[in-house]
Amino acid sequence: MELIVNGEAREVSGVTTVAELLAFYKLEQKILVVELNRSIVDRQAYESTQLNTGDQLEIVHFVGGG
Repeated sequence: MELIVNGEAREVSGVTTVAELLAFYKLEQKILVVELNRSIVDRQAYESTQLNTGDQLEIVHFVGGG
């Protein structure tokens, strides 16, 4: 399936939900925000939020520092 992730076209396989996409990128344990087609996805809905070819996602994770 082709998705637009953080502004770049990405081909991913075996991914049908937001949770699976985060696992694909090894981000499932990070504190982050996911926006799907310009709407923020609630963290509790990652498992049930389906992805479709052409969907646009923004994944923002937080980095501490000083």
